[in-house]
Amino acid sequence: MTKLKQYLFRYQGHVGAALILGGVDVTGPHLFTIHPHGSTDKLPYVTMGSGSLNAMSVFESSWRPNLTRDEAVEMVKDAIEAGIFNDLGSGSNVDVCVITKGNVEYIRGHSQPNERVAKEQSYRFAAGTTEFIGSKPGAQAGGAAAMDVSA
Repeated sequence: MTKLKQYLFRYQGHVGAALILGGVDVTGPHLFTIHPHGSTDKLPYVTMGSGSLNAMSVFESSWRPNLTRDEAVEMVKDAIEAGIFNDLGSGSNVDVCVITKGNVEYIRGHSQPNERVAKEQSYRFAAGTTEFIGSKPGAQAGGAAAMDVSA
């Protein structure tokens, strides 16, 4: 981690990497945030990205020591969904990675709370359905130009 911190610090945020790093060693589980300018935090729960404030509110109200695996996965899902629903840049699905001593489990598509659906109707309009009511200032009198963008 030190090498990564030094690299990011050298470029002072010009390398766009905001990371969450987790793992287990002989002293137990660890969770870090690594900011683009190279600073780090070691905390029991962390968030990064545009929806991080929404996710952090879920962690602050729900986290407690010694959560079960299922409780922790559900809390992380709720935190990510808070980001999804309250921030336009946070995507639309929840992927979870559970790291335990000797095992890494990737749960892709754990939740898809904002799944895309088919449009309810067509939004294509026939040429000529919008009335032309005037010309732009400075345009030649009596002349108009239009372009059909429905194709």
